[in-house]
Amino acid sequence: MTVNLINGSRPARAPAPRRLRPACAAAAALLVLLLVPLRAAAANFLWKATGKSGTIYLAGSVHMLNAAYYPLDPAFERAFNDSDLLVEEVDLDQLLAPDMQLSILMRSRLPEGQTLQSLLSPGTLARLRTFTADLGPAADALNRFKPWMLATIIEGLELQKAGFDPNLGLDKHFFDRARADGKMVKALETAEDQIALFDGLPMEQQDRFLAETLEQLATEKANVTRLADAWRSGDAETVAGIVLSDMKDDEALYQRLLVARNRNWLPQIEALLERPGRAFIVVGAAHLVGPDGLLALLAARGYAVAQM
Repeated sequence: MTVNLINGSRPARAPAPRRLRPACAAAAALLVLLLVPLRAAAANFLWKATGKSGTIYLAGSVHMLNAAYYPLDPAFERAFNDSDLLVEEVDLDQLLAPDMQLSILMRSRLPEGQTLQSLLSPGTLARLRTFTADLGPAADALNRFKPWMLATIIEGLELQKAGFDPNLGLDKHFFDRARADGKMVKALETAEDQIALFDGLPMEQQDRFLAETLEQLATEKANVTRLADAWRSGDAETVAGIVLSDMKDDEALYQRLLVARNRNWLPQIEALLERPGRAFIVVGAAHLVGPDGLLALLAARGYAVAQM
């Protein structure tokens, strides 16, 4: 399985809103009131930002969807067709290239002589053993991965069993469209950047990451459906509630996966507002919302931001 889930978000445990972290999307899947005014009757998870020199479109992505969410609202297609450049978190061609997939596989496996039994806390290890009890030989293969990758694989498998497909994610949809239309594509970060985000996590955080994934499997389908439905209706406040609430409890992870990346992307996005033409930007929905989201950051710098 590829790790395009790492640039995604993850669903939360019901009934309280939980975070969605990033899948290859992976990872979701990441609550606070928005600092950017929203339209009273939201229509799409799509915004238009304008400055003195230019205009961009910002589309929040759910990285795994199913066919029920297509066709997209025409507003997405109009904005995409109005743009000469697609900008996404990562170049999917680079991420899915055989040499990169091999590199990801090597980096995500435990070093020789190291085992999950020696790394995981007793509670997380117990949950993992319960999950893998009926998997037979497949359990041995899973147990060779580092906790961050194991969590990503397990979550992705469960979501695919529930009918959600990374090939139907919004980022993949528009990446394929751009390739077919001959539209230019730009990435905000490299595949290596994304892998390092997770592979560089301290083992304690990887342990929590895996434990929460295993704990939430029973509600995964319902919660990702709730997220996708809120996304489809353009309900930014509900999406923020789902993806950001629990992330704020782990300040280091919140800063690493969302805040730092948004701030790294902001100069690139501002440069796009100064160029001729228009850019269509697709990033995980978690990156748009909340006080540290791109919508708030752009508004604070004086750009007009309006939901479409």
